[in-house]
Amino acid sequence: MDILQYESKIWATADLLRGSGIKESEWPSFMMPFFALAMIESRLIRMFDELKADIGEAAFNGIDKNDLYDMIRDKGQGYNIFIFEKNQSLTDICKNDKSFEIDFDAYLKGFDGETKDLLGVEASEGEKFLDIKGVVTKLKAKKVLLGYTKLWAEIDLKPFNNSEITTLEEHIKRKWADISAETAGEQFTPDDVIALIAEIIASKIEESDTLLKIYDCTCGGGNMLFGVEDRINQKFKRLTQTFGQDWNDALYALAKIESRFRPDSKIEHGNTLVDDKFYNEEFDVVIANPPYGVSWKGYEKDITHDKTGRFKFLPSISDGQLLFMQHLISKLDSVGMGVVVHNGSTLFSGDAGSAESNIRKWMLDSDIVEAVIQLPTDEFFNTGIYTYLWILNKNKQPHHKDKVMLINASDKFKPLKKSKGSKRKEVDAASRLEIVDTLTTYQDNDYARVFDKEYFYFNKQAIMLTNVDEHGNSFAAQLPATKTSEKLTPTKLSNGERDITEFTITTFDPQQYSSLADYFEQDIKPYIASLDYKEQPVVVTTSEARYWFDNEQETLIKETQKSLRPEPVERLGCGKIVVKSALKNASKTQPQRIEINVELTPDYQKDYEIIPFHRDETANQAAIEAFMAKYISKQFAYLDNVVGVELNFNKIFYQPEKLRDVGVILGEIAALDQELKMLDETILL
Repeated sequence: MDILQYESKIWATADLLRGSGIKESEWPSFMMPFFALAMIESRLIRMFDELKADIGEAAFNGIDKNDLYDMIRDKGQGYNIFIFEKNQSLTDICKNDKSFEIDFDAYLKGFDGETKDLLGVEASEGEKFLDIKGVVTKLKAKKVLLGYTKLWAEIDLKPFNNSEITTLEEHIKRKWADISAETAGEQFTPDDVIALIAEIIASKIEESDTLLKIYDCTCGGGNMLFGVEDRINQKFKRLTQTFGQDWNDALYALAKIESRFRPDSKIEHGNTLVDDKFYNEEFDVVIANPPYGVSWKGYEKDITHDKTGRFKFLPSISDGQLLFMQHLISKLDSVGMGVVVHNGSTLFSGDAGSAESNIRKWMLDSDIVEAVIQLPTDEFFNTGIYTYLWILNKNKQPHHKDKVMLINASDKFKPLKKSKGSKRKEVDAASRLEIVDTLTTYQDNDYARVFDKEYFYFNKQAIMLTNVDEHGNSFAAQLPATKTSEKLTPTKLSNGERDITEFTITTFDPQQYSSLADYFEQDIKPYIASLDYKEQPVVVTTSEARYWFDNEQETLIKETQKSLRPEPVERLGCGKIVVKSALKNASKTQPQRIEINVELTPDYQKDYEIIPFHRDETANQAAIEAFMAKYISKQFAYLDNVVGVELNFNKIFYQPEKLRDVGVILGEIAALDQELKMLDETILL
């Protein structure tokens, strides 16, 4: 039987919820605990039947009850007294509507303690996980508890193995994710992407008698973690063990329940970034699809003061993806590898020197990035954006060292016959094998390229330009080497609207201002800040000369009286007129006062140049100097150089649109002209 036959049957249970007036966004919270019941019951009954078969019917009937429960507890899958002692399932309970509520309550309370906690059977405060108690209360109020339970009792999962039940879970959880995603950026990983991730991992591991430990730090309901494990187990005889953590109560509970039916699987509850439940563990394989563009402001203090050393840099508080990336890298053992799903922001967000760029640089410096794969758009269920698989590897082959491969798999898909939300494409089996083969071959082809890792580095060279006038002169040339500006002692400051003749002000109009400080804040300070020597000519008069800026010649002008100089106008070169004001407190010798100062300064302009990076320091500096000599004509001084890193798929795989032949276009225009003439003639007739 195909377990997916139950997909429509499970989803049909929502029809009763709809008829009861329950909002669609709330359906998953009603369906999750009952789906968990169906999974648990089917597996417990199967385990019970297997015990009978192993021991033999006669021996089983004679076994002491305490011994039986010891055997059941040893399996670590939980138990239910109502099922084992009364030999009744949900189906049996639903047959008697008179005793249903009493029996159903006894059924729920018959589970072992951990199962009751996960289901939320007795939850009142704190963590309720699947909160079946709350759901049952609401269904009772709607008078549909029996009818709803009957629908779920018809779903018999006993004939199916763990892998098949996981497959059904993936399909159901995907629909839940479509309608109940409370946090923007949380993406349910589709089955075809999980299959691709598993294929990539399989290409990197070998048969061994050592345990393969697989870890997902944002495991949700476990669909990706368990899906990857199942596919690895289909290809290898190697023993596997899964580890996962999530802080969504309901999804954690589903993953935890599922984990108990897998060999030694460990699922923990909590926020990985602030409370790593596996702090002393390292793993062979890490996988994750962390939330995209989700703020970590709510736990900023914990992240900032983290003592584990896993966070080398802290990215923008609005997006925690690269926090998860750093955490995952810290969890890899000495030869571990990983596959992490991200959106495009992890490739290029943040300028050189930003935390995001520094994280990418640290990753490439550490030579842990083996490849990045761009997936098709419309691949995920509730977003149409491009997504990317980062392939991490601490055990690169020799010819992969210090290199990074980019694979543009945006065209490697098969259209779906019927869209599933935003998902219109899938990376089909043939495309998956082709992508993995390209990654394994590690050579350039028409959609993949291998680069030295330094290809993605760039210099952001800061320089200080000295602006010059139309004759190539700067005011800086007028200044002695020991001075950076020329301070003026003005007698008058004019800008065409207002004149200032007092440059030390101690008085104010009490009818208009309450104090000298009030006069400064309301009048003088805004006025001085508004002065722009280029927009509104500012003329500074001293006892010896007048100064202003000539916009046409881009130079400072000094004009003296003709009697003082044969040439009354002197061009000082490109510079700035800087006017400042300050409120000074009273001292022993001077009262409280407003001081206005004017100085002439060179016109410096800070600029940045983006220059390709070279691994060799000498060659890198030579490249910077060659770039400056070619492109910068003004006088400048070097400032800091910051090395940034970004991976730009568009730049590398950009395909310009092929221009059509001019003759073809002219022919189309002529044909349109002819068609218009014929229409005109028809109208005239």
